[in-house]
Amino acid sequence: MATNTFFDTAKRSFADVPIADSKISTTEFLEAAESLVSLFDLLGSAAFTVVQKDMNGNIKKIRDRQLANPAVSTTLQDIVISEKVEKNKTATQGLLWLTRGLEFTAVALRRNVSSNEELTDSFTAAYSEILIKFHSILVRPVFKLAMKATPYRKNFYEKLGGGFENVKDALLSWLDALEDIVKIIKDFFISGNYGKGL
Repeated sequence: MATNTFFDTAKRSFADVPIADSKISTTEFLEAAESLVSLFDLLGSAAFTVVQKDMNGNIKKIRDRQLANPAVSTTLQDIVISEKVEKNKTATQGLLWLTRGLEFTAVALRRNVSSNEELTDSFTAAYSEILIKFHSILVRPVFKLAMKATPYRKNFYEKLGGGFENVKDALLSWLDALEDIVKIIKDFFISGNYGKGL
């Protein structure tokens, strides 16, 4: 009997987030992001609470905007464009920071599935590549501690759903979709210079 994996029980996979004309549906994106945050529970360390809190705070900024103004919040791009018109960047800032967190996670997991290194090495390398440049010298030690607190690779994949070979296909599908979404968001921010000043 096959073991239920994290991906079977997650609220939504990034592979199931609707994208039309490079515009990402807000509701499903937020559900997939919330599922990703719950992935950090499997890392089993209180040190990751700071990462989860940061990502959840950014999800909340986007959702609050969506609830307050649903007419211009159907897609992530609609939110950013409408905020630029209103000269309000709360959800835009939330999306920018959330995307950085998603990219960090994607880089760490891609590196890990492509090698046999331990999670601590994959997450530390991803932190150095993606997030460290945005963090102050006060925040960096907190995140570096979290990277060192990751479980052994074998234990993580067991928790994810019965070992690496059992979760590999679902993980790769999820990871491919996550990377595609991160690229779409980053390209959008660059194309309209929306991240300037954030």
